[in-house]
Amino acid sequence: TLPLAIALLIAALVTPVVQGLQRIGFPRSLSAIVVVIGVIGFVALMLTFAGQQIANGAADLADSTVKGLEDIRTWLKDGPLNASDSQIDNVIAEAQEAITRQTQDTDYVGRITEVSSVLGHVFAGFFIVLFATYFFLADGDRIWAWVVRIAPRAARLRVDGSGRVAWISLTQFVRATVIVAAVDAIGIMIGAAILGVPFVMAIGVLVFLGAFVPLIGATVAGAVAVLVALVDQGPVTALLMLAVVIGVQQVEAHLLQPFLMGRWVSVHPLAVIVAIAGGVLVAGVAGALVAVPLAAAGNAVVQHLAANTDPGDDPVDELEEDYQESGATHEIGDRDERD
Repeated sequence: TLPLAIALLIAALVTPVVQGLQRIGFPRSLSAIVVVIGVIGFVALMLTFAGQQIANGAADLADSTVKGLEDIRTWLKDGPLNASDSQIDNVIAEAQEAITRQTQDTDYVGRITEVSSVLGHVFAGFFIVLFATYFFLADGDRIWAWVVRIAPRAARLRVDGSGRVAWISLTQFVRATVIVAAVDAIGIMIGAAILGVPFVMAIGVLVFLGAFVPLIGATVAGAVAVLVALVDQGPVTALLMLAVVIGVQQVEAHLLQPFLMGRWVSVHPLAVIVAIAGGVLVAGVAGALVAVPLAAAGNAVVQHLAANTDPGDDPVDELEEDYQESGATHEIGDRDERD
């Protein structure tokens, strides 16, 4: 189920690209293949750049970490805590002992089996996402037409309308989130580059991905950026980096979110927290990524069904002013009228 939800989000994001390729003469199936390959290439390129930057700067960061730890030790001794060498050594020894206990598990066969199982699930999920995304893009109209046709005849119009509202809400939510994530990532990357913080690209990738988990993801990613600045540059740079992160998040909260998120894709903060918690419990981090968009789509469907007491008065019409409706909905309506 989770790979299908991820594929649905990707399809909602890149459907305009497929439609653009169709307008210039590409067949729909070929357009879907080109877009899927392009998405894979973009993700691979982004992760490659981030990985290379981490690999190239790991040694320097290790040296900075050693120096930073020595500075912290000095501050603990000479600062307001006035800790003694023996107290500091005891804390370090306890931490080392705890780490040693965690790493002394001799069940190597069990570990290998567990890792193999996780890798198998990851690869299987990746290919499911890949193929599901392609078919959503290439045959989405026919898939949705089949879903509507299996509903009772009296409910088909409402099922079709609810599905269209959910798709429009999901599409708008995903696109708005991508814009917000890009602004967050670019803003924090610029701040990190100006302050001389290492791993700028890796921080940008982390912030971009973290922004897909509202309220929590961007905060955690920003904390990582501040921690890297603290280890590499010291507390002053870390405070400046913290100011950059807070500034970017304020721009997001007070300018981007209200402008990009309309009432059909807005979700109450409590609902966001509940959705994220449920997603984490069901499917971990990946569940948190898809929980809020799906909650936004469900919220739009509930509003649609509550407001649409008259089949002729469909609130989806105001959404479709900015969205090109797929041909499947017209075909379904025409068939129902003929029936």
